[in-house]
Amino acid sequence: MPFDLRFTKGQGTGNDFVLFSDPEGDVELTPEQIRAVCDRRFGVGADGVIRAVRSENLAAGSAALAEDAEALWFMDYWNADGTVSEMCGNGIRVYAEYLLDQGLAELPAGREIAIGTRAGVRRVSRSADGYQADLGLWRRAGGEPLVRAKNLPVARPGLGIDVGNPHVVVALADDAELAALDLGYLPVLDPAPEAGANVEFVVPAEPLVEDGVGRIRMRVHERGSGETLSCGTGAVASALAVRYWAGSSAPDDWRVQVPGGVLGVRMFQAGDGEHVALSGPAELVFDGVLALA
Repeated sequence: MPFDLRFTKGQGTGNDFVLFSDPEGDVELTPEQIRAVCDRRFGVGADGVIRAVRSENLAAGSAALAEDAEALWFMDYWNADGTVSEMCGNGIRVYAEYLLDQGLAELPAGREIAIGTRAGVRRVSRSADGYQADLGLWRRAGGEPLVRAKNLPVARPGLGIDVGNPHVVVALADDAELAALDLGYLPVLDPAPEAGANVEFVVPAEPLVEDGVGRIRMRVHERGSGETLSCGTGAVASALAVRYWAGSSAPDDWRVQVPGGVLGVRMFQAGDGEHVALSGPAELVFDGVLALA
């Protein structure tokens, strides 16, 4: 039966999302509907869809509440192709802005809001440029597969990094190589990870470190969405990879230039190990109503 979906369009450094409120968990969009919503010619157009649902009303939210009783809201995130995703670094900042805008949550200065995701509970606070999300523990995972991409003359080794979702980071020689890539085509990984991965291509700035802050440029092909103007968790994975390659003298603070803007990445020690935080802007662009079949 057709129904009207009331939504808000939001973006973080050009990574854009369609968000809608469904506190009771009554609205279950199908993969076909999600693809229709995200279609840039026939729909609203977005890299993904985010449903705001109370954790208690979603099966995946039960694990979030068990981890942290303050995670009252769950970020139910779907890629543009209708597949579900564990986490989204830009999306969680935009989601926090949406919760506040809709009056669903409060975030006083100096406080954090706990948000449930399929990768675990993530805490978001305000920052000078918008919001900062503590993405928790990270790990090297996925080995070092060879990566082939259109207009990349020779396959390059990548570094697998997991920050709640899987990434493979590839270092390139210069800006010319980065600009030549055609990421409208899916990069090929060998061996191919069973669940796929986001693939980031990075170039160090010159100099790499300035005033104690590392600087890199990045483009990304996101699993389930294709090339996007930005990927928050991809920026984090890229900074972690370059720090690993640079050695023990590399800094823990990074600025990552993506086509849609600049993101901040910070590594820091917590009680359970090294965490990584992502900071950047979040903007709600417009509200609308979409008739869905």
